[in-house]
Amino acid sequence: MTEEAKMLAGQIYDPSDATLLAYRQHARKLCQDYNNLADGDPTRATIIQELIPNMGADCEIQGPIALDYGRFTTLGSRVFINYNFTALDCAPITIGDNVLIGPNVALLAPVHPLRHHQRNIQARPDGSLYNLEYAKPITIEKNCWLAGNVTVIGGVTIGEGSVIGAGSVVTRDIPANSLAVGNPCRVIRQITADDDLEMPEIF
Repeated sequence: MTEEAKMLAGQIYDPSDATLLAYRQHARKLCQDYNNLADGDPTRATIIQELIPNMGADCEIQGPIALDYGRFTTLGSRVFINYNFTALDCAPITIGDNVLIGPNVALLAPVHPLRHHQRNIQARPDGSLYNLEYAKPITIEKNCWLAGNVTVIGGVTIGEGSVIGAGSVVTRDIPANSLAVGNPCRVIRQITADDDLEMPEIF
């Protein structure tokens, strides 16, 4: 079993593996190129499609962005991502249609051992360095809004239509249609028809 397969299966793996290292280096170069271009530059569309090949239609990603791999992140259609987005996608990160992501949001799939002797960088007999980690997937279902400075930890699913308040740290699953806030993030109440606003007619 390859280190990539172990990683995506949630098993202990070695992130210093040559294939994974090459993936990360390529993703970092693409992120850097994307971040250095002006908003509206047509080259940005080409770069983001290479970085995140599993992306639906009509997505808008402000930048700057930082992704570990990109290839393990999936975006639905009409996803909006504001400034300073981080996705450490060493496990699959799935974002559904019509998700709004505020500034400074971080989706963090990696998990490190709690015991330092298992977490610390080690040397192989040839002197090269390695460490071991594992990762858990993150799923944000359709029609969610993650406000600014939200952090989502690996293993979490945020249910359809939920809103996560600014500054929250999401460490456990959030049911659908929930308003949830805090550190750790907790459900405050359900979102219902009573929350409808009077909207102007655009057309």
